[in-house]
Amino acid sequence: MLALLPLSAAAQADLPIHDTTLPNGLHVIVVENHTVPLVTIEFAVRNGAFTQTPEFEGLAHLYEHMFFKANKTIPSQEKYLQRIRQLGAQMDGSTSEECVNYYITLGIDNIEPGMQFMEDAIRYPLFLADELVRERPVVTGEFDRAESNPYFQLNRATGMVLWTPQYYSRKNTIGDRKIILSTTQAKMQAIQTMYYVPNNTALILAGDITPTRGFKLAADIFGDWPKGEDPFAKPIPEPPPLTRTQAVIVEQPVNGATLTLSWQGPGITRDPASTYAADVLASILSKPTSAFQKRLVQSGLTVGAEMGYYTLAHVGPISASIQTTPDKFLAAETALLEEIGRLTDPNYITGEELLSAQKELSIRALYQREQVSAWTHALSFWWAVAGLNYYRDYVPNMQKVTREDIAKFAKTYIQGKPFVVGAMMSPADRKKLSLTTSMLIPKEKP
Repeated sequence: MLALLPLSAAAQADLPIHDTTLPNGLHVIVVENHTVPLVTIEFAVRNGAFTQTPEFEGLAHLYEHMFFKANKTIPSQEKYLQRIRQLGAQMDGSTSEECVNYYITLGIDNIEPGMQFMEDAIRYPLFLADELVRERPVVTGEFDRAESNPYFQLNRATGMVLWTPQYYSRKNTIGDRKIILSTTQAKMQAIQTMYYVPNNTALILAGDITPTRGFKLAADIFGDWPKGEDPFAKPIPEPPPLTRTQAVIVEQPVNGATLTLSWQGPGITRDPASTYAADVLASILSKPTSAFQKRLVQSGLTVGAEMGYYTLAHVGPISASIQTTPDKFLAAETALLEEIGRLTDPNYITGEELLSAQKELSIRALYQREQVSAWTHALSFWWAVAGLNYYRDYVPNMQKVTREDIAKFAKTYIQGKPFVVGAMMSPADRKKLSLTTSMLIPKEKP
């Protein structure tokens, strides 16, 4: 086991990732892999929920949909799709809290027209009124599907408390229905002017291409894209700190009961070291042999328990959750809180558990590179959220984590810190328990 760890770190250090920055600020990243004659052309833009004030809530996601529409070269979405077929390409995009990415994957022989196709899309969108009207229901349809999921309702209710209603728009990727349905062309153009500039964008070319060719094509096609103003000259505000522990109860037509605990965790901008400890801890606690799983799942108190951290630049959430039956709900909450209270003890986890988790995360990093196109999407996220060097150094830094680092992380962000308790169950089960929010908040020790 120990011998594998340095090997994985070395593999991470030798990643086939090459990058340069054009004079206009466009970060060009080339991932060389000649296994098959395909290439993925991807844009990553530092946009997403974190840039959204309430009047723009959900528009980063709507913009993603409008990317694949008419531009100055292609007059309509119908012609756009026709051009995709001519290129033999697959296309898609996604929006998260701090990144929006767009990509096409196609044969290497079509890389130049493919890059010109992507240039037209990112630089010259038209945001035609009729296309905007047609796309709004598509986005709200995603909203409808999300709202039909009970866990969406629980996550929204706890998120409104964890981040406060005033800041929630910066964590709400899917957005606000009214804002989406009333969006104007002017708002789309404002987003483009602010964030869709080369100095806020990465161009990733991954597949059957050399760095020399990739950098030259990028300079030839995107070199005249004018540099924009720094969209973050005025920094994005951090979320207001949670000042007290609060609880919410969500009634849904479910058979079991779910409990969540949420804390404001570290952000890469301020405390990158803690993000590694958080990842290692989550891996340890997920193992069936961990004290956490033995107490909560193998004891029969719950049918599932997990704890994790979502890495973000601007305060990522720490969350713990359990699924159980209503009759065991309160006992399970007590047990969960007790286990979390033990995280500050370095002896709560063993040295063997630590090494096993670090090995698993190292191997997972290798597996992520199996499919080049999927790896490209991961690079987009990490470039936007943490920077390319964070990704390059992730495995060796993660392997430096000690049990004391994990205990320090828990003491800094969890123990004695305010959190949000969320409970979800059916109205009938809540009535049987006479459950109130005050019952969910732990009593302070005298």
